[in-house]
Amino acid sequence: MSDDKRVCLAYSGGLDTSVILKYLINEGYTVVAYLGNVGQDEDWAAVEKKALALGAERMVIDDLQKEFLEELVFRGIQCNAIYEDRYLLGTSLARPVLARALVRTAQKYNCKILSHGCTGKGNDQVRFELAWRALDPTVSVIAPWRMPKFFNRFQGRQDLLKFAAENNIPVSSSPKSPWSLDANLAHTSAESGILEKPEMVAPKDVWTKSVDPLDAPDVPTKFSVTFKAGIPVKLDVEGGETYTNSVELFKKLNEIAGANGVGRVDIVESRFIGLKSRGCYDAPAHTVLRLAHVDLEGMTVDSKVRGIMAWIGNEWSQCLYNGMYFSPERELLENSIIYSQKHVNGTVNMMVYKGAAHVLSRSAPDSNLYSEEQASMDTLEGFSPEDTSGFIAIQAIRLEKYGAAKIQHGEPLV
Repeated sequence: MSDDKRVCLAYSGGLDTSVILKYLINEGYTVVAYLGNVGQDEDWAAVEKKALALGAERMVIDDLQKEFLEELVFRGIQCNAIYEDRYLLGTSLARPVLARALVRTAQKYNCKILSHGCTGKGNDQVRFELAWRALDPTVSVIAPWRMPKFFNRFQGRQDLLKFAAENNIPVSSSPKSPWSLDANLAHTSAESGILEKPEMVAPKDVWTKSVDPLDAPDVPTKFSVTFKAGIPVKLDVEGGETYTNSVELFKKLNEIAGANGVGRVDIVESRFIGLKSRGCYDAPAHTVLRLAHVDLEGMTVDSKVRGIMAWIGNEWSQCLYNGMYFSPERELLENSIIYSQKHVNGTVNMMVYKGAAHVLSRSAPDSNLYSEEQASMDTLEGFSPEDTSGFIAIQAIRLEKYGAAKIQHGEPLV
């Protein structure tokens, strides 16, 4: 088989990608199937067995959890990344790591084509393909759900099931759930299916990482998170253990916060391609760590820098959401993020209870910009009240001129 007929396929083992795998083989392609472990719950051996049984040349499975957390999730925490004020970017954060791993695998096994099972209406097709073009401009892409020959043949689940039966592809006769699921360490997401009616309350089993806040324990769980350069490096659970390994820390915090009903977001968001979409996102650990980091920055980052970083964090979030991770602007933003976090060192004491995360206290011994003496209402040490009069007078100059001009033109002041 020539190299131009070798495909590296992003393969999950589900109905869509299993059909695509067999379809590509029937079209004369040799397929290397790839699956990255970013923390999803998966029967890895079963996925490999199925891919090989369907005719894949090989099944490649990599553990990307540490890479995913330390390069993407923690960077997002450093800049308080959030999309449209609600979404913590769980799916978006995983895509650069997976896209890069797919390119590595394609290069290793001489695949000149990359393929995926993303729908033509979603964000992921954009994220994967923009990443692939940046990382290896020589590769071609097969996107079956944008090919008339494919999508005219497979217009619904029944067409996929019929093809599966004809080609001995083992699949469930009914979907695992009446919505689309994506899961990784940072979150689980649910969309499509019955969730496409935004006026309907999401069913309880949409949420897989957290319990219903109404069913959460009546006693809060307390813990502390220590940051170094804006990155969580230690978790101390009250009455429990200490965690310093990044993956173990994050998983434990998912467990603690999830057991207390923390991290649920049900939103309608704006997809990059212009459509609106409802998503239910379950991100316990990520929710807690972002809150802790925002709080610690209050003690350790200059006020003007925080204002600039809010803009940088928003731009970084846009890069991730829109598939522009492997871009010059993201690299520029990232260097600013890393520089801004040099002194974000300290510990935040927290508790989670009935669906909410609360900051109880914080300390930053070696990078503290807060002064108890200067802030105290009980002492004037290092501060002269008379200075404030001059400060107010200077600040008022332009406001006085603005007000006088409005009076001159007969405009109402209030």
